[in-house]
Amino acid sequence: MKYKNKVVVVTGASRGIGQAICVAFAKEGAMVVGVARSDLAETGAAVEKAGGKFIAHNADLGTGTQKESQDVIAQILAKTGKIDVLVNNAGIIRRAPAKDFSEADWNAVMGTNLNSPFFLMQAVGKWWIESGRAKAPENSRLKLVNIASLLSFQGGITVPAYAASKHAIAGVTKALSNEWAKERINVNAIAPGYIATENTAALRADPMRNKAILDRIPEGRWGAAEDIAGGCVFLAGSDSDYLNGAVLNIDGGWLGR
Repeated sequence: MKYKNKVVVVTGASRGIGQAICVAFAKEGAMVVGVARSDLAETGAAVEKAGGKFIAHNADLGTGTQKESQDVIAQILAKTGKIDVLVNNAGIIRRAPAKDFSEADWNAVMGTNLNSPFFLMQAVGKWWIESGRAKAPENSRLKLVNIASLLSFQGGITVPAYAASKHAIAGVTKALSNEWAKERINVNAIAPGYIATENTAALRADPMRNKAILDRIPEGRWGAAEDIAGGCVFLAGSDSDYLNGAVLNIDGGWLGR
């Protein structure tokens, strides 16, 4: 129960990796605030079954504006009084050849995958530095965890905006860690490998693509959402207090191949 009396905010919490992250923290006793634009009832039930408390917060992070993120953090703080952990998991992908990639798709991906995570971290970091830290237990830390991607290191095919946003989130993670480590804030990221979620259903259904992917993964299997959740629990806890600005690959060995 290492997260008892801790408030953990998870974006993109309605399904997949986000839902698994919520449940993992619930098992450790956290009060979990799930943020998503879609219904959160399923996640809430799973969190409560796991022994945690759940607050549903519906918000559309797609516009990626500073005010939108500030409002989300302010509203959550009004309900909980504090935030101990923020996991920026919400993300989208758009596929098209680079020569045909639309401005609308580019802006949508950047708004959700880069702008919102940065402005959410900015808002919660500002709260912590200006008032939250003074009221927190001595030597406690604010933990910020971003969900990056293998495409924080690789280019992918027909996903230029996604690759750009995930390279950028790795850079922002490092930049904020440099500035905020002295404020007792840890900023780290996880780069998931190929995980069996709705986003990868088409790849798993394609026999040739599925085989090509599995042939490169030393573990020989697709990752599960719970594999990523475990990494988040580690990065948000005291065992990682000296880890800052890292991008942790949880990919079954893909990048080491």
